Amino acid sequence: MKDFSELEKRINISFKNKDLIVQSFCHRSYLNENSSFKLGHNERLEFLGDAVLELIVTQYLYLNYPEQTEGELTSWRAALVNTKMLSEIAQELNFGEFVLLSKGEEKENGRNRQSVLANTFEAFIGACYLDSGYDKCYNFVKDNLIKKLPQIIKEKLYQDPKSLFQEEAQSRESLTPNYKVLEEWGPDHKKNFKVGVFLGKNLVAQGQGFSKQEAEESAAREALKVKNWK
Repeated sequence: MKDFSELEKRINISFKNKDLIVQSFCHRSYLNENSSFKLGHNERLEFLGDAVLELIVTQYLYLNYPEQTEGELTSWRAALVNTKMLSEIAQELNFGEFVLLSKGEEKENGRNRQSVLANTFEAFIGACYLDSGYDKCYNFVKDNLIKKLPQIIKEKLYQDPKSLFQEEAQSRESLTPNYKVLEEWGPDHKKNFKVGVFLGKNLVAQGQGFSKQEAEESAAREALKVKNWK
């Protein structure tokens, strides 16, 4: 198991209860192969961290953008706390190398999977909240996640790619995109989907994800690039 004191130094947060930080990185699969492990998996901490994270981002947006509408703030918040963004931040912080996984998950590259990284990030926030309180969490989230907000606003990353692609396709080509599952694989609890987005009969782009919705959004995002539609 990794030395979590190394991570604490890196992120400049020292846990009083070291079990909390370790548990926040424990994937359910790890317990299947390590029955003597004294801690539980991280899903309850993830549940707590999700709520704390949403409150922090909501508070920041409310206080710092008094002129924006509720709808705009909701879109910005969604762009900050979605799986893709949280996993990106977790990667930047090298959280993946500390995740406790089963050998099977390790072989299937679970350490770099978006859902695993995003869930671990939320669990860490939950653990940090329990150990150090709201203010410490607030500063951590502001320094590591909310710093992405100017880029999100500038590049309009808060816009739903499916809605944006449909808007552009109808405006430019008078066509409504349709999505088809091209391939699916993996066990039921972690299915992978490959989806194609079509304009008429023409395949414009493909996307992958751990749900049809995620794969469709990925395909739409790729289609916007292919068409060079901003």
